[in-house]
Amino acid sequence: MTPNDDRANDPLAKLAKLHPTGVVFATLALFLGVLLLPDQVGGVLILVIVAGLAWLLSRTWPVLTGQARVLRLLVIALLIAVAAVKLLG
Repeated sequence: MTPNDDRANDPLAKLAKLHPTGVVFATLALFLGVLLLPDQVGGVLILVIVAGLAWLLSRTWPVLTGQARVLRLLVIALLIAVAAVKLLG
């Protein structure tokens, strides 16, 4: 297996090829859709989004600046709060 094969199977390499604006709008649409779902289902799906973001943050942490790290942690915390409101409310 060559290094190029490893790169082709790397999920981050696949994400890097996506158009950033499209990813933002797709994520926003997914999140808004989840907000409209019933509370229990929506809350669980928001936690799935949080898990994906936390995984992505763990993979990119070494290359982020301090400000970028704080912003990403705040977004994750906000999503956890929204999920808690949906699950407990």
